[in-house]
Amino acid sequence: MNKLIATDSNNWPALISRLALGFTIFPHGAQKLLGIFGGYGFNGTMGFLTGTMHLPYVIGLLVILIEFFGSLFLIFGFLTRIAAIGFTGLYAGVVITVHAANGFFMNWGMQPNKGEGWEFFILLFGLAIISLILGGGKASIDAAIQKKIKNNYAVKTQSK
Repeated sequence: MNKLIATDSNNWPALISRLALGFTIFPHGAQKLLGIFGGYGFNGTMGFLTGTMHLPYVIGLLVILIEFFGSLFLIFGFLTRIAAIGFTGLYAGVVITVHAANGFFMNWGMQPNKGEGWEFFILLFGLAIISLILGGGKASIDAAIQKKIKNNYAVKTQSK
């Protein structure tokens, strides 16, 4: 567990990357789970993912939970590496199953009836990999937990 939350509590790039990724994905997760920001909420999203996309229920549930709670975990720097792994796996699946066939570009208005490409996901992967490598960084719950563990360990070793 120590290595999972290990981070440099003064690392600004870790803070910036996790906040950028967390705040970018949060509205998408909130659309899917809560139905805000123009989303369809849990039932509507599950209907689309299981009915139209033909995903198993558990995979659809994971999509919703990873996007919503994973983004909150990143924003607060809690279990940052687990959230980053979740996003990497989720969006690898999304790119492979939906976006890879559409090419690189987002194609907004450029080619009618052609879906979005995968260029946006390169940015998501980059930020997720930074968060995976660096952990939560500055102002993260991971750093606070790490500090508490170190302080407890120091107290135990001094009392022996």
